[in-house]
Amino acid sequence: MTITITTAPCCWGVDDVSNPNLPDWRRVLDEAAAAGYGGLELGPYGYMPLDAALVSNELAARGLYVVAGTIFDDLVDPTNRANLERQTREICAVITHLPKPPRAPGQRHAAPYLTVMDWGHDERDFAAGHGGRAQRLSDSDWAGMVANIRSIARIARDEFGVRAVIHPHAGGYIEFADEIAKIAQDIPVEEAGFCIDTGHSYYAGIDPIEALETYWDRIDYIHFKDIDRSKFDDVLSRSIRFFDACAEGVMCPIGDGCIDYRAIQAFLTARGYAGFITVEQERDPRNAHGSLSDVRKSRDFLNSVGFAHATITETAE
Repeated sequence: MTITITTAPCCWGVDDVSNPNLPDWRRVLDEAAAAGYGGLELGPYGYMPLDAALVSNELAARGLYVVAGTIFDDLVDPTNRANLERQTREICAVITHLPKPPRAPGQRHAAPYLTVMDWGHDERDFAAGHGGRAQRLSDSDWAGMVANIRSIARIARDEFGVRAVIHPHAGGYIEFADEIAKIAQDIPVEEAGFCIDTGHSYYAGIDPIEALETYWDRIDYIHFKDIDRSKFDDVLSRSIRFFDACAEGVMCPIGDGCIDYRAIQAFLTARGYAGFITVEQERDPRNAHGSLSDVRKSRDFLNSVGFAHATITETAE
């Protein structure tokens, strides 16, 4: 396999940029490099500076690159369109001027990507993982969300040459199997690919390998998480927000949870996946003191089951 494993600031508890407890972004870079990762994601809009020269210098000093930027916002509200488009342009303007990630032979689209996730709805946040009780969008609201995503994807592609990848996410309006199937039908593969996340798949009641197999033809990028099954069962028995569940430790280092990464490695090997996989472990940023050991543990476990580090040799175009 020609796969490189990267990581993301959410492993340090970076999800809500208004949280006063977030670690300094330079610390995240330091520890990502110390744990043996060559790259990472930019994180949510507003976490790292939108200053390409500054961030480039800091990345280069640590031998790092950015594999993806992130739109993590309300994709449903039609009045949010201008904000989403502005974020897209600002993020893409930065990530396309940072040190370029390598490109593997057979990789469908060059990194960096723009991961696109819906977020910001209380009624779905408390229903994360509960497909039977989670309300679905009306046809008109769904059409508005599709229009917002297509606008983001076209701006990224046409103005910056960046591939947008739709990321089903617990607590958003693209989470469960019926919603993923519908978004795949409504947004052409020419406009956006998928970033399937093993942990969010499991959280939504979808077998991760089934998700990878079902959407194989449009998967451009993958996220890996692992889930502590006992904590998962506990949080699903209560009414709790998704990131509150993460603060309680529902996400754990890869290899410590219930997702079968040996089977996933065999599947990806058989399919010949080429490109990037990003390790994520959402947590409370007040517990970021444990991030370095956890991301290192995840990296070491993945190495032990066949995900070799730094296998990509061809540079990005």
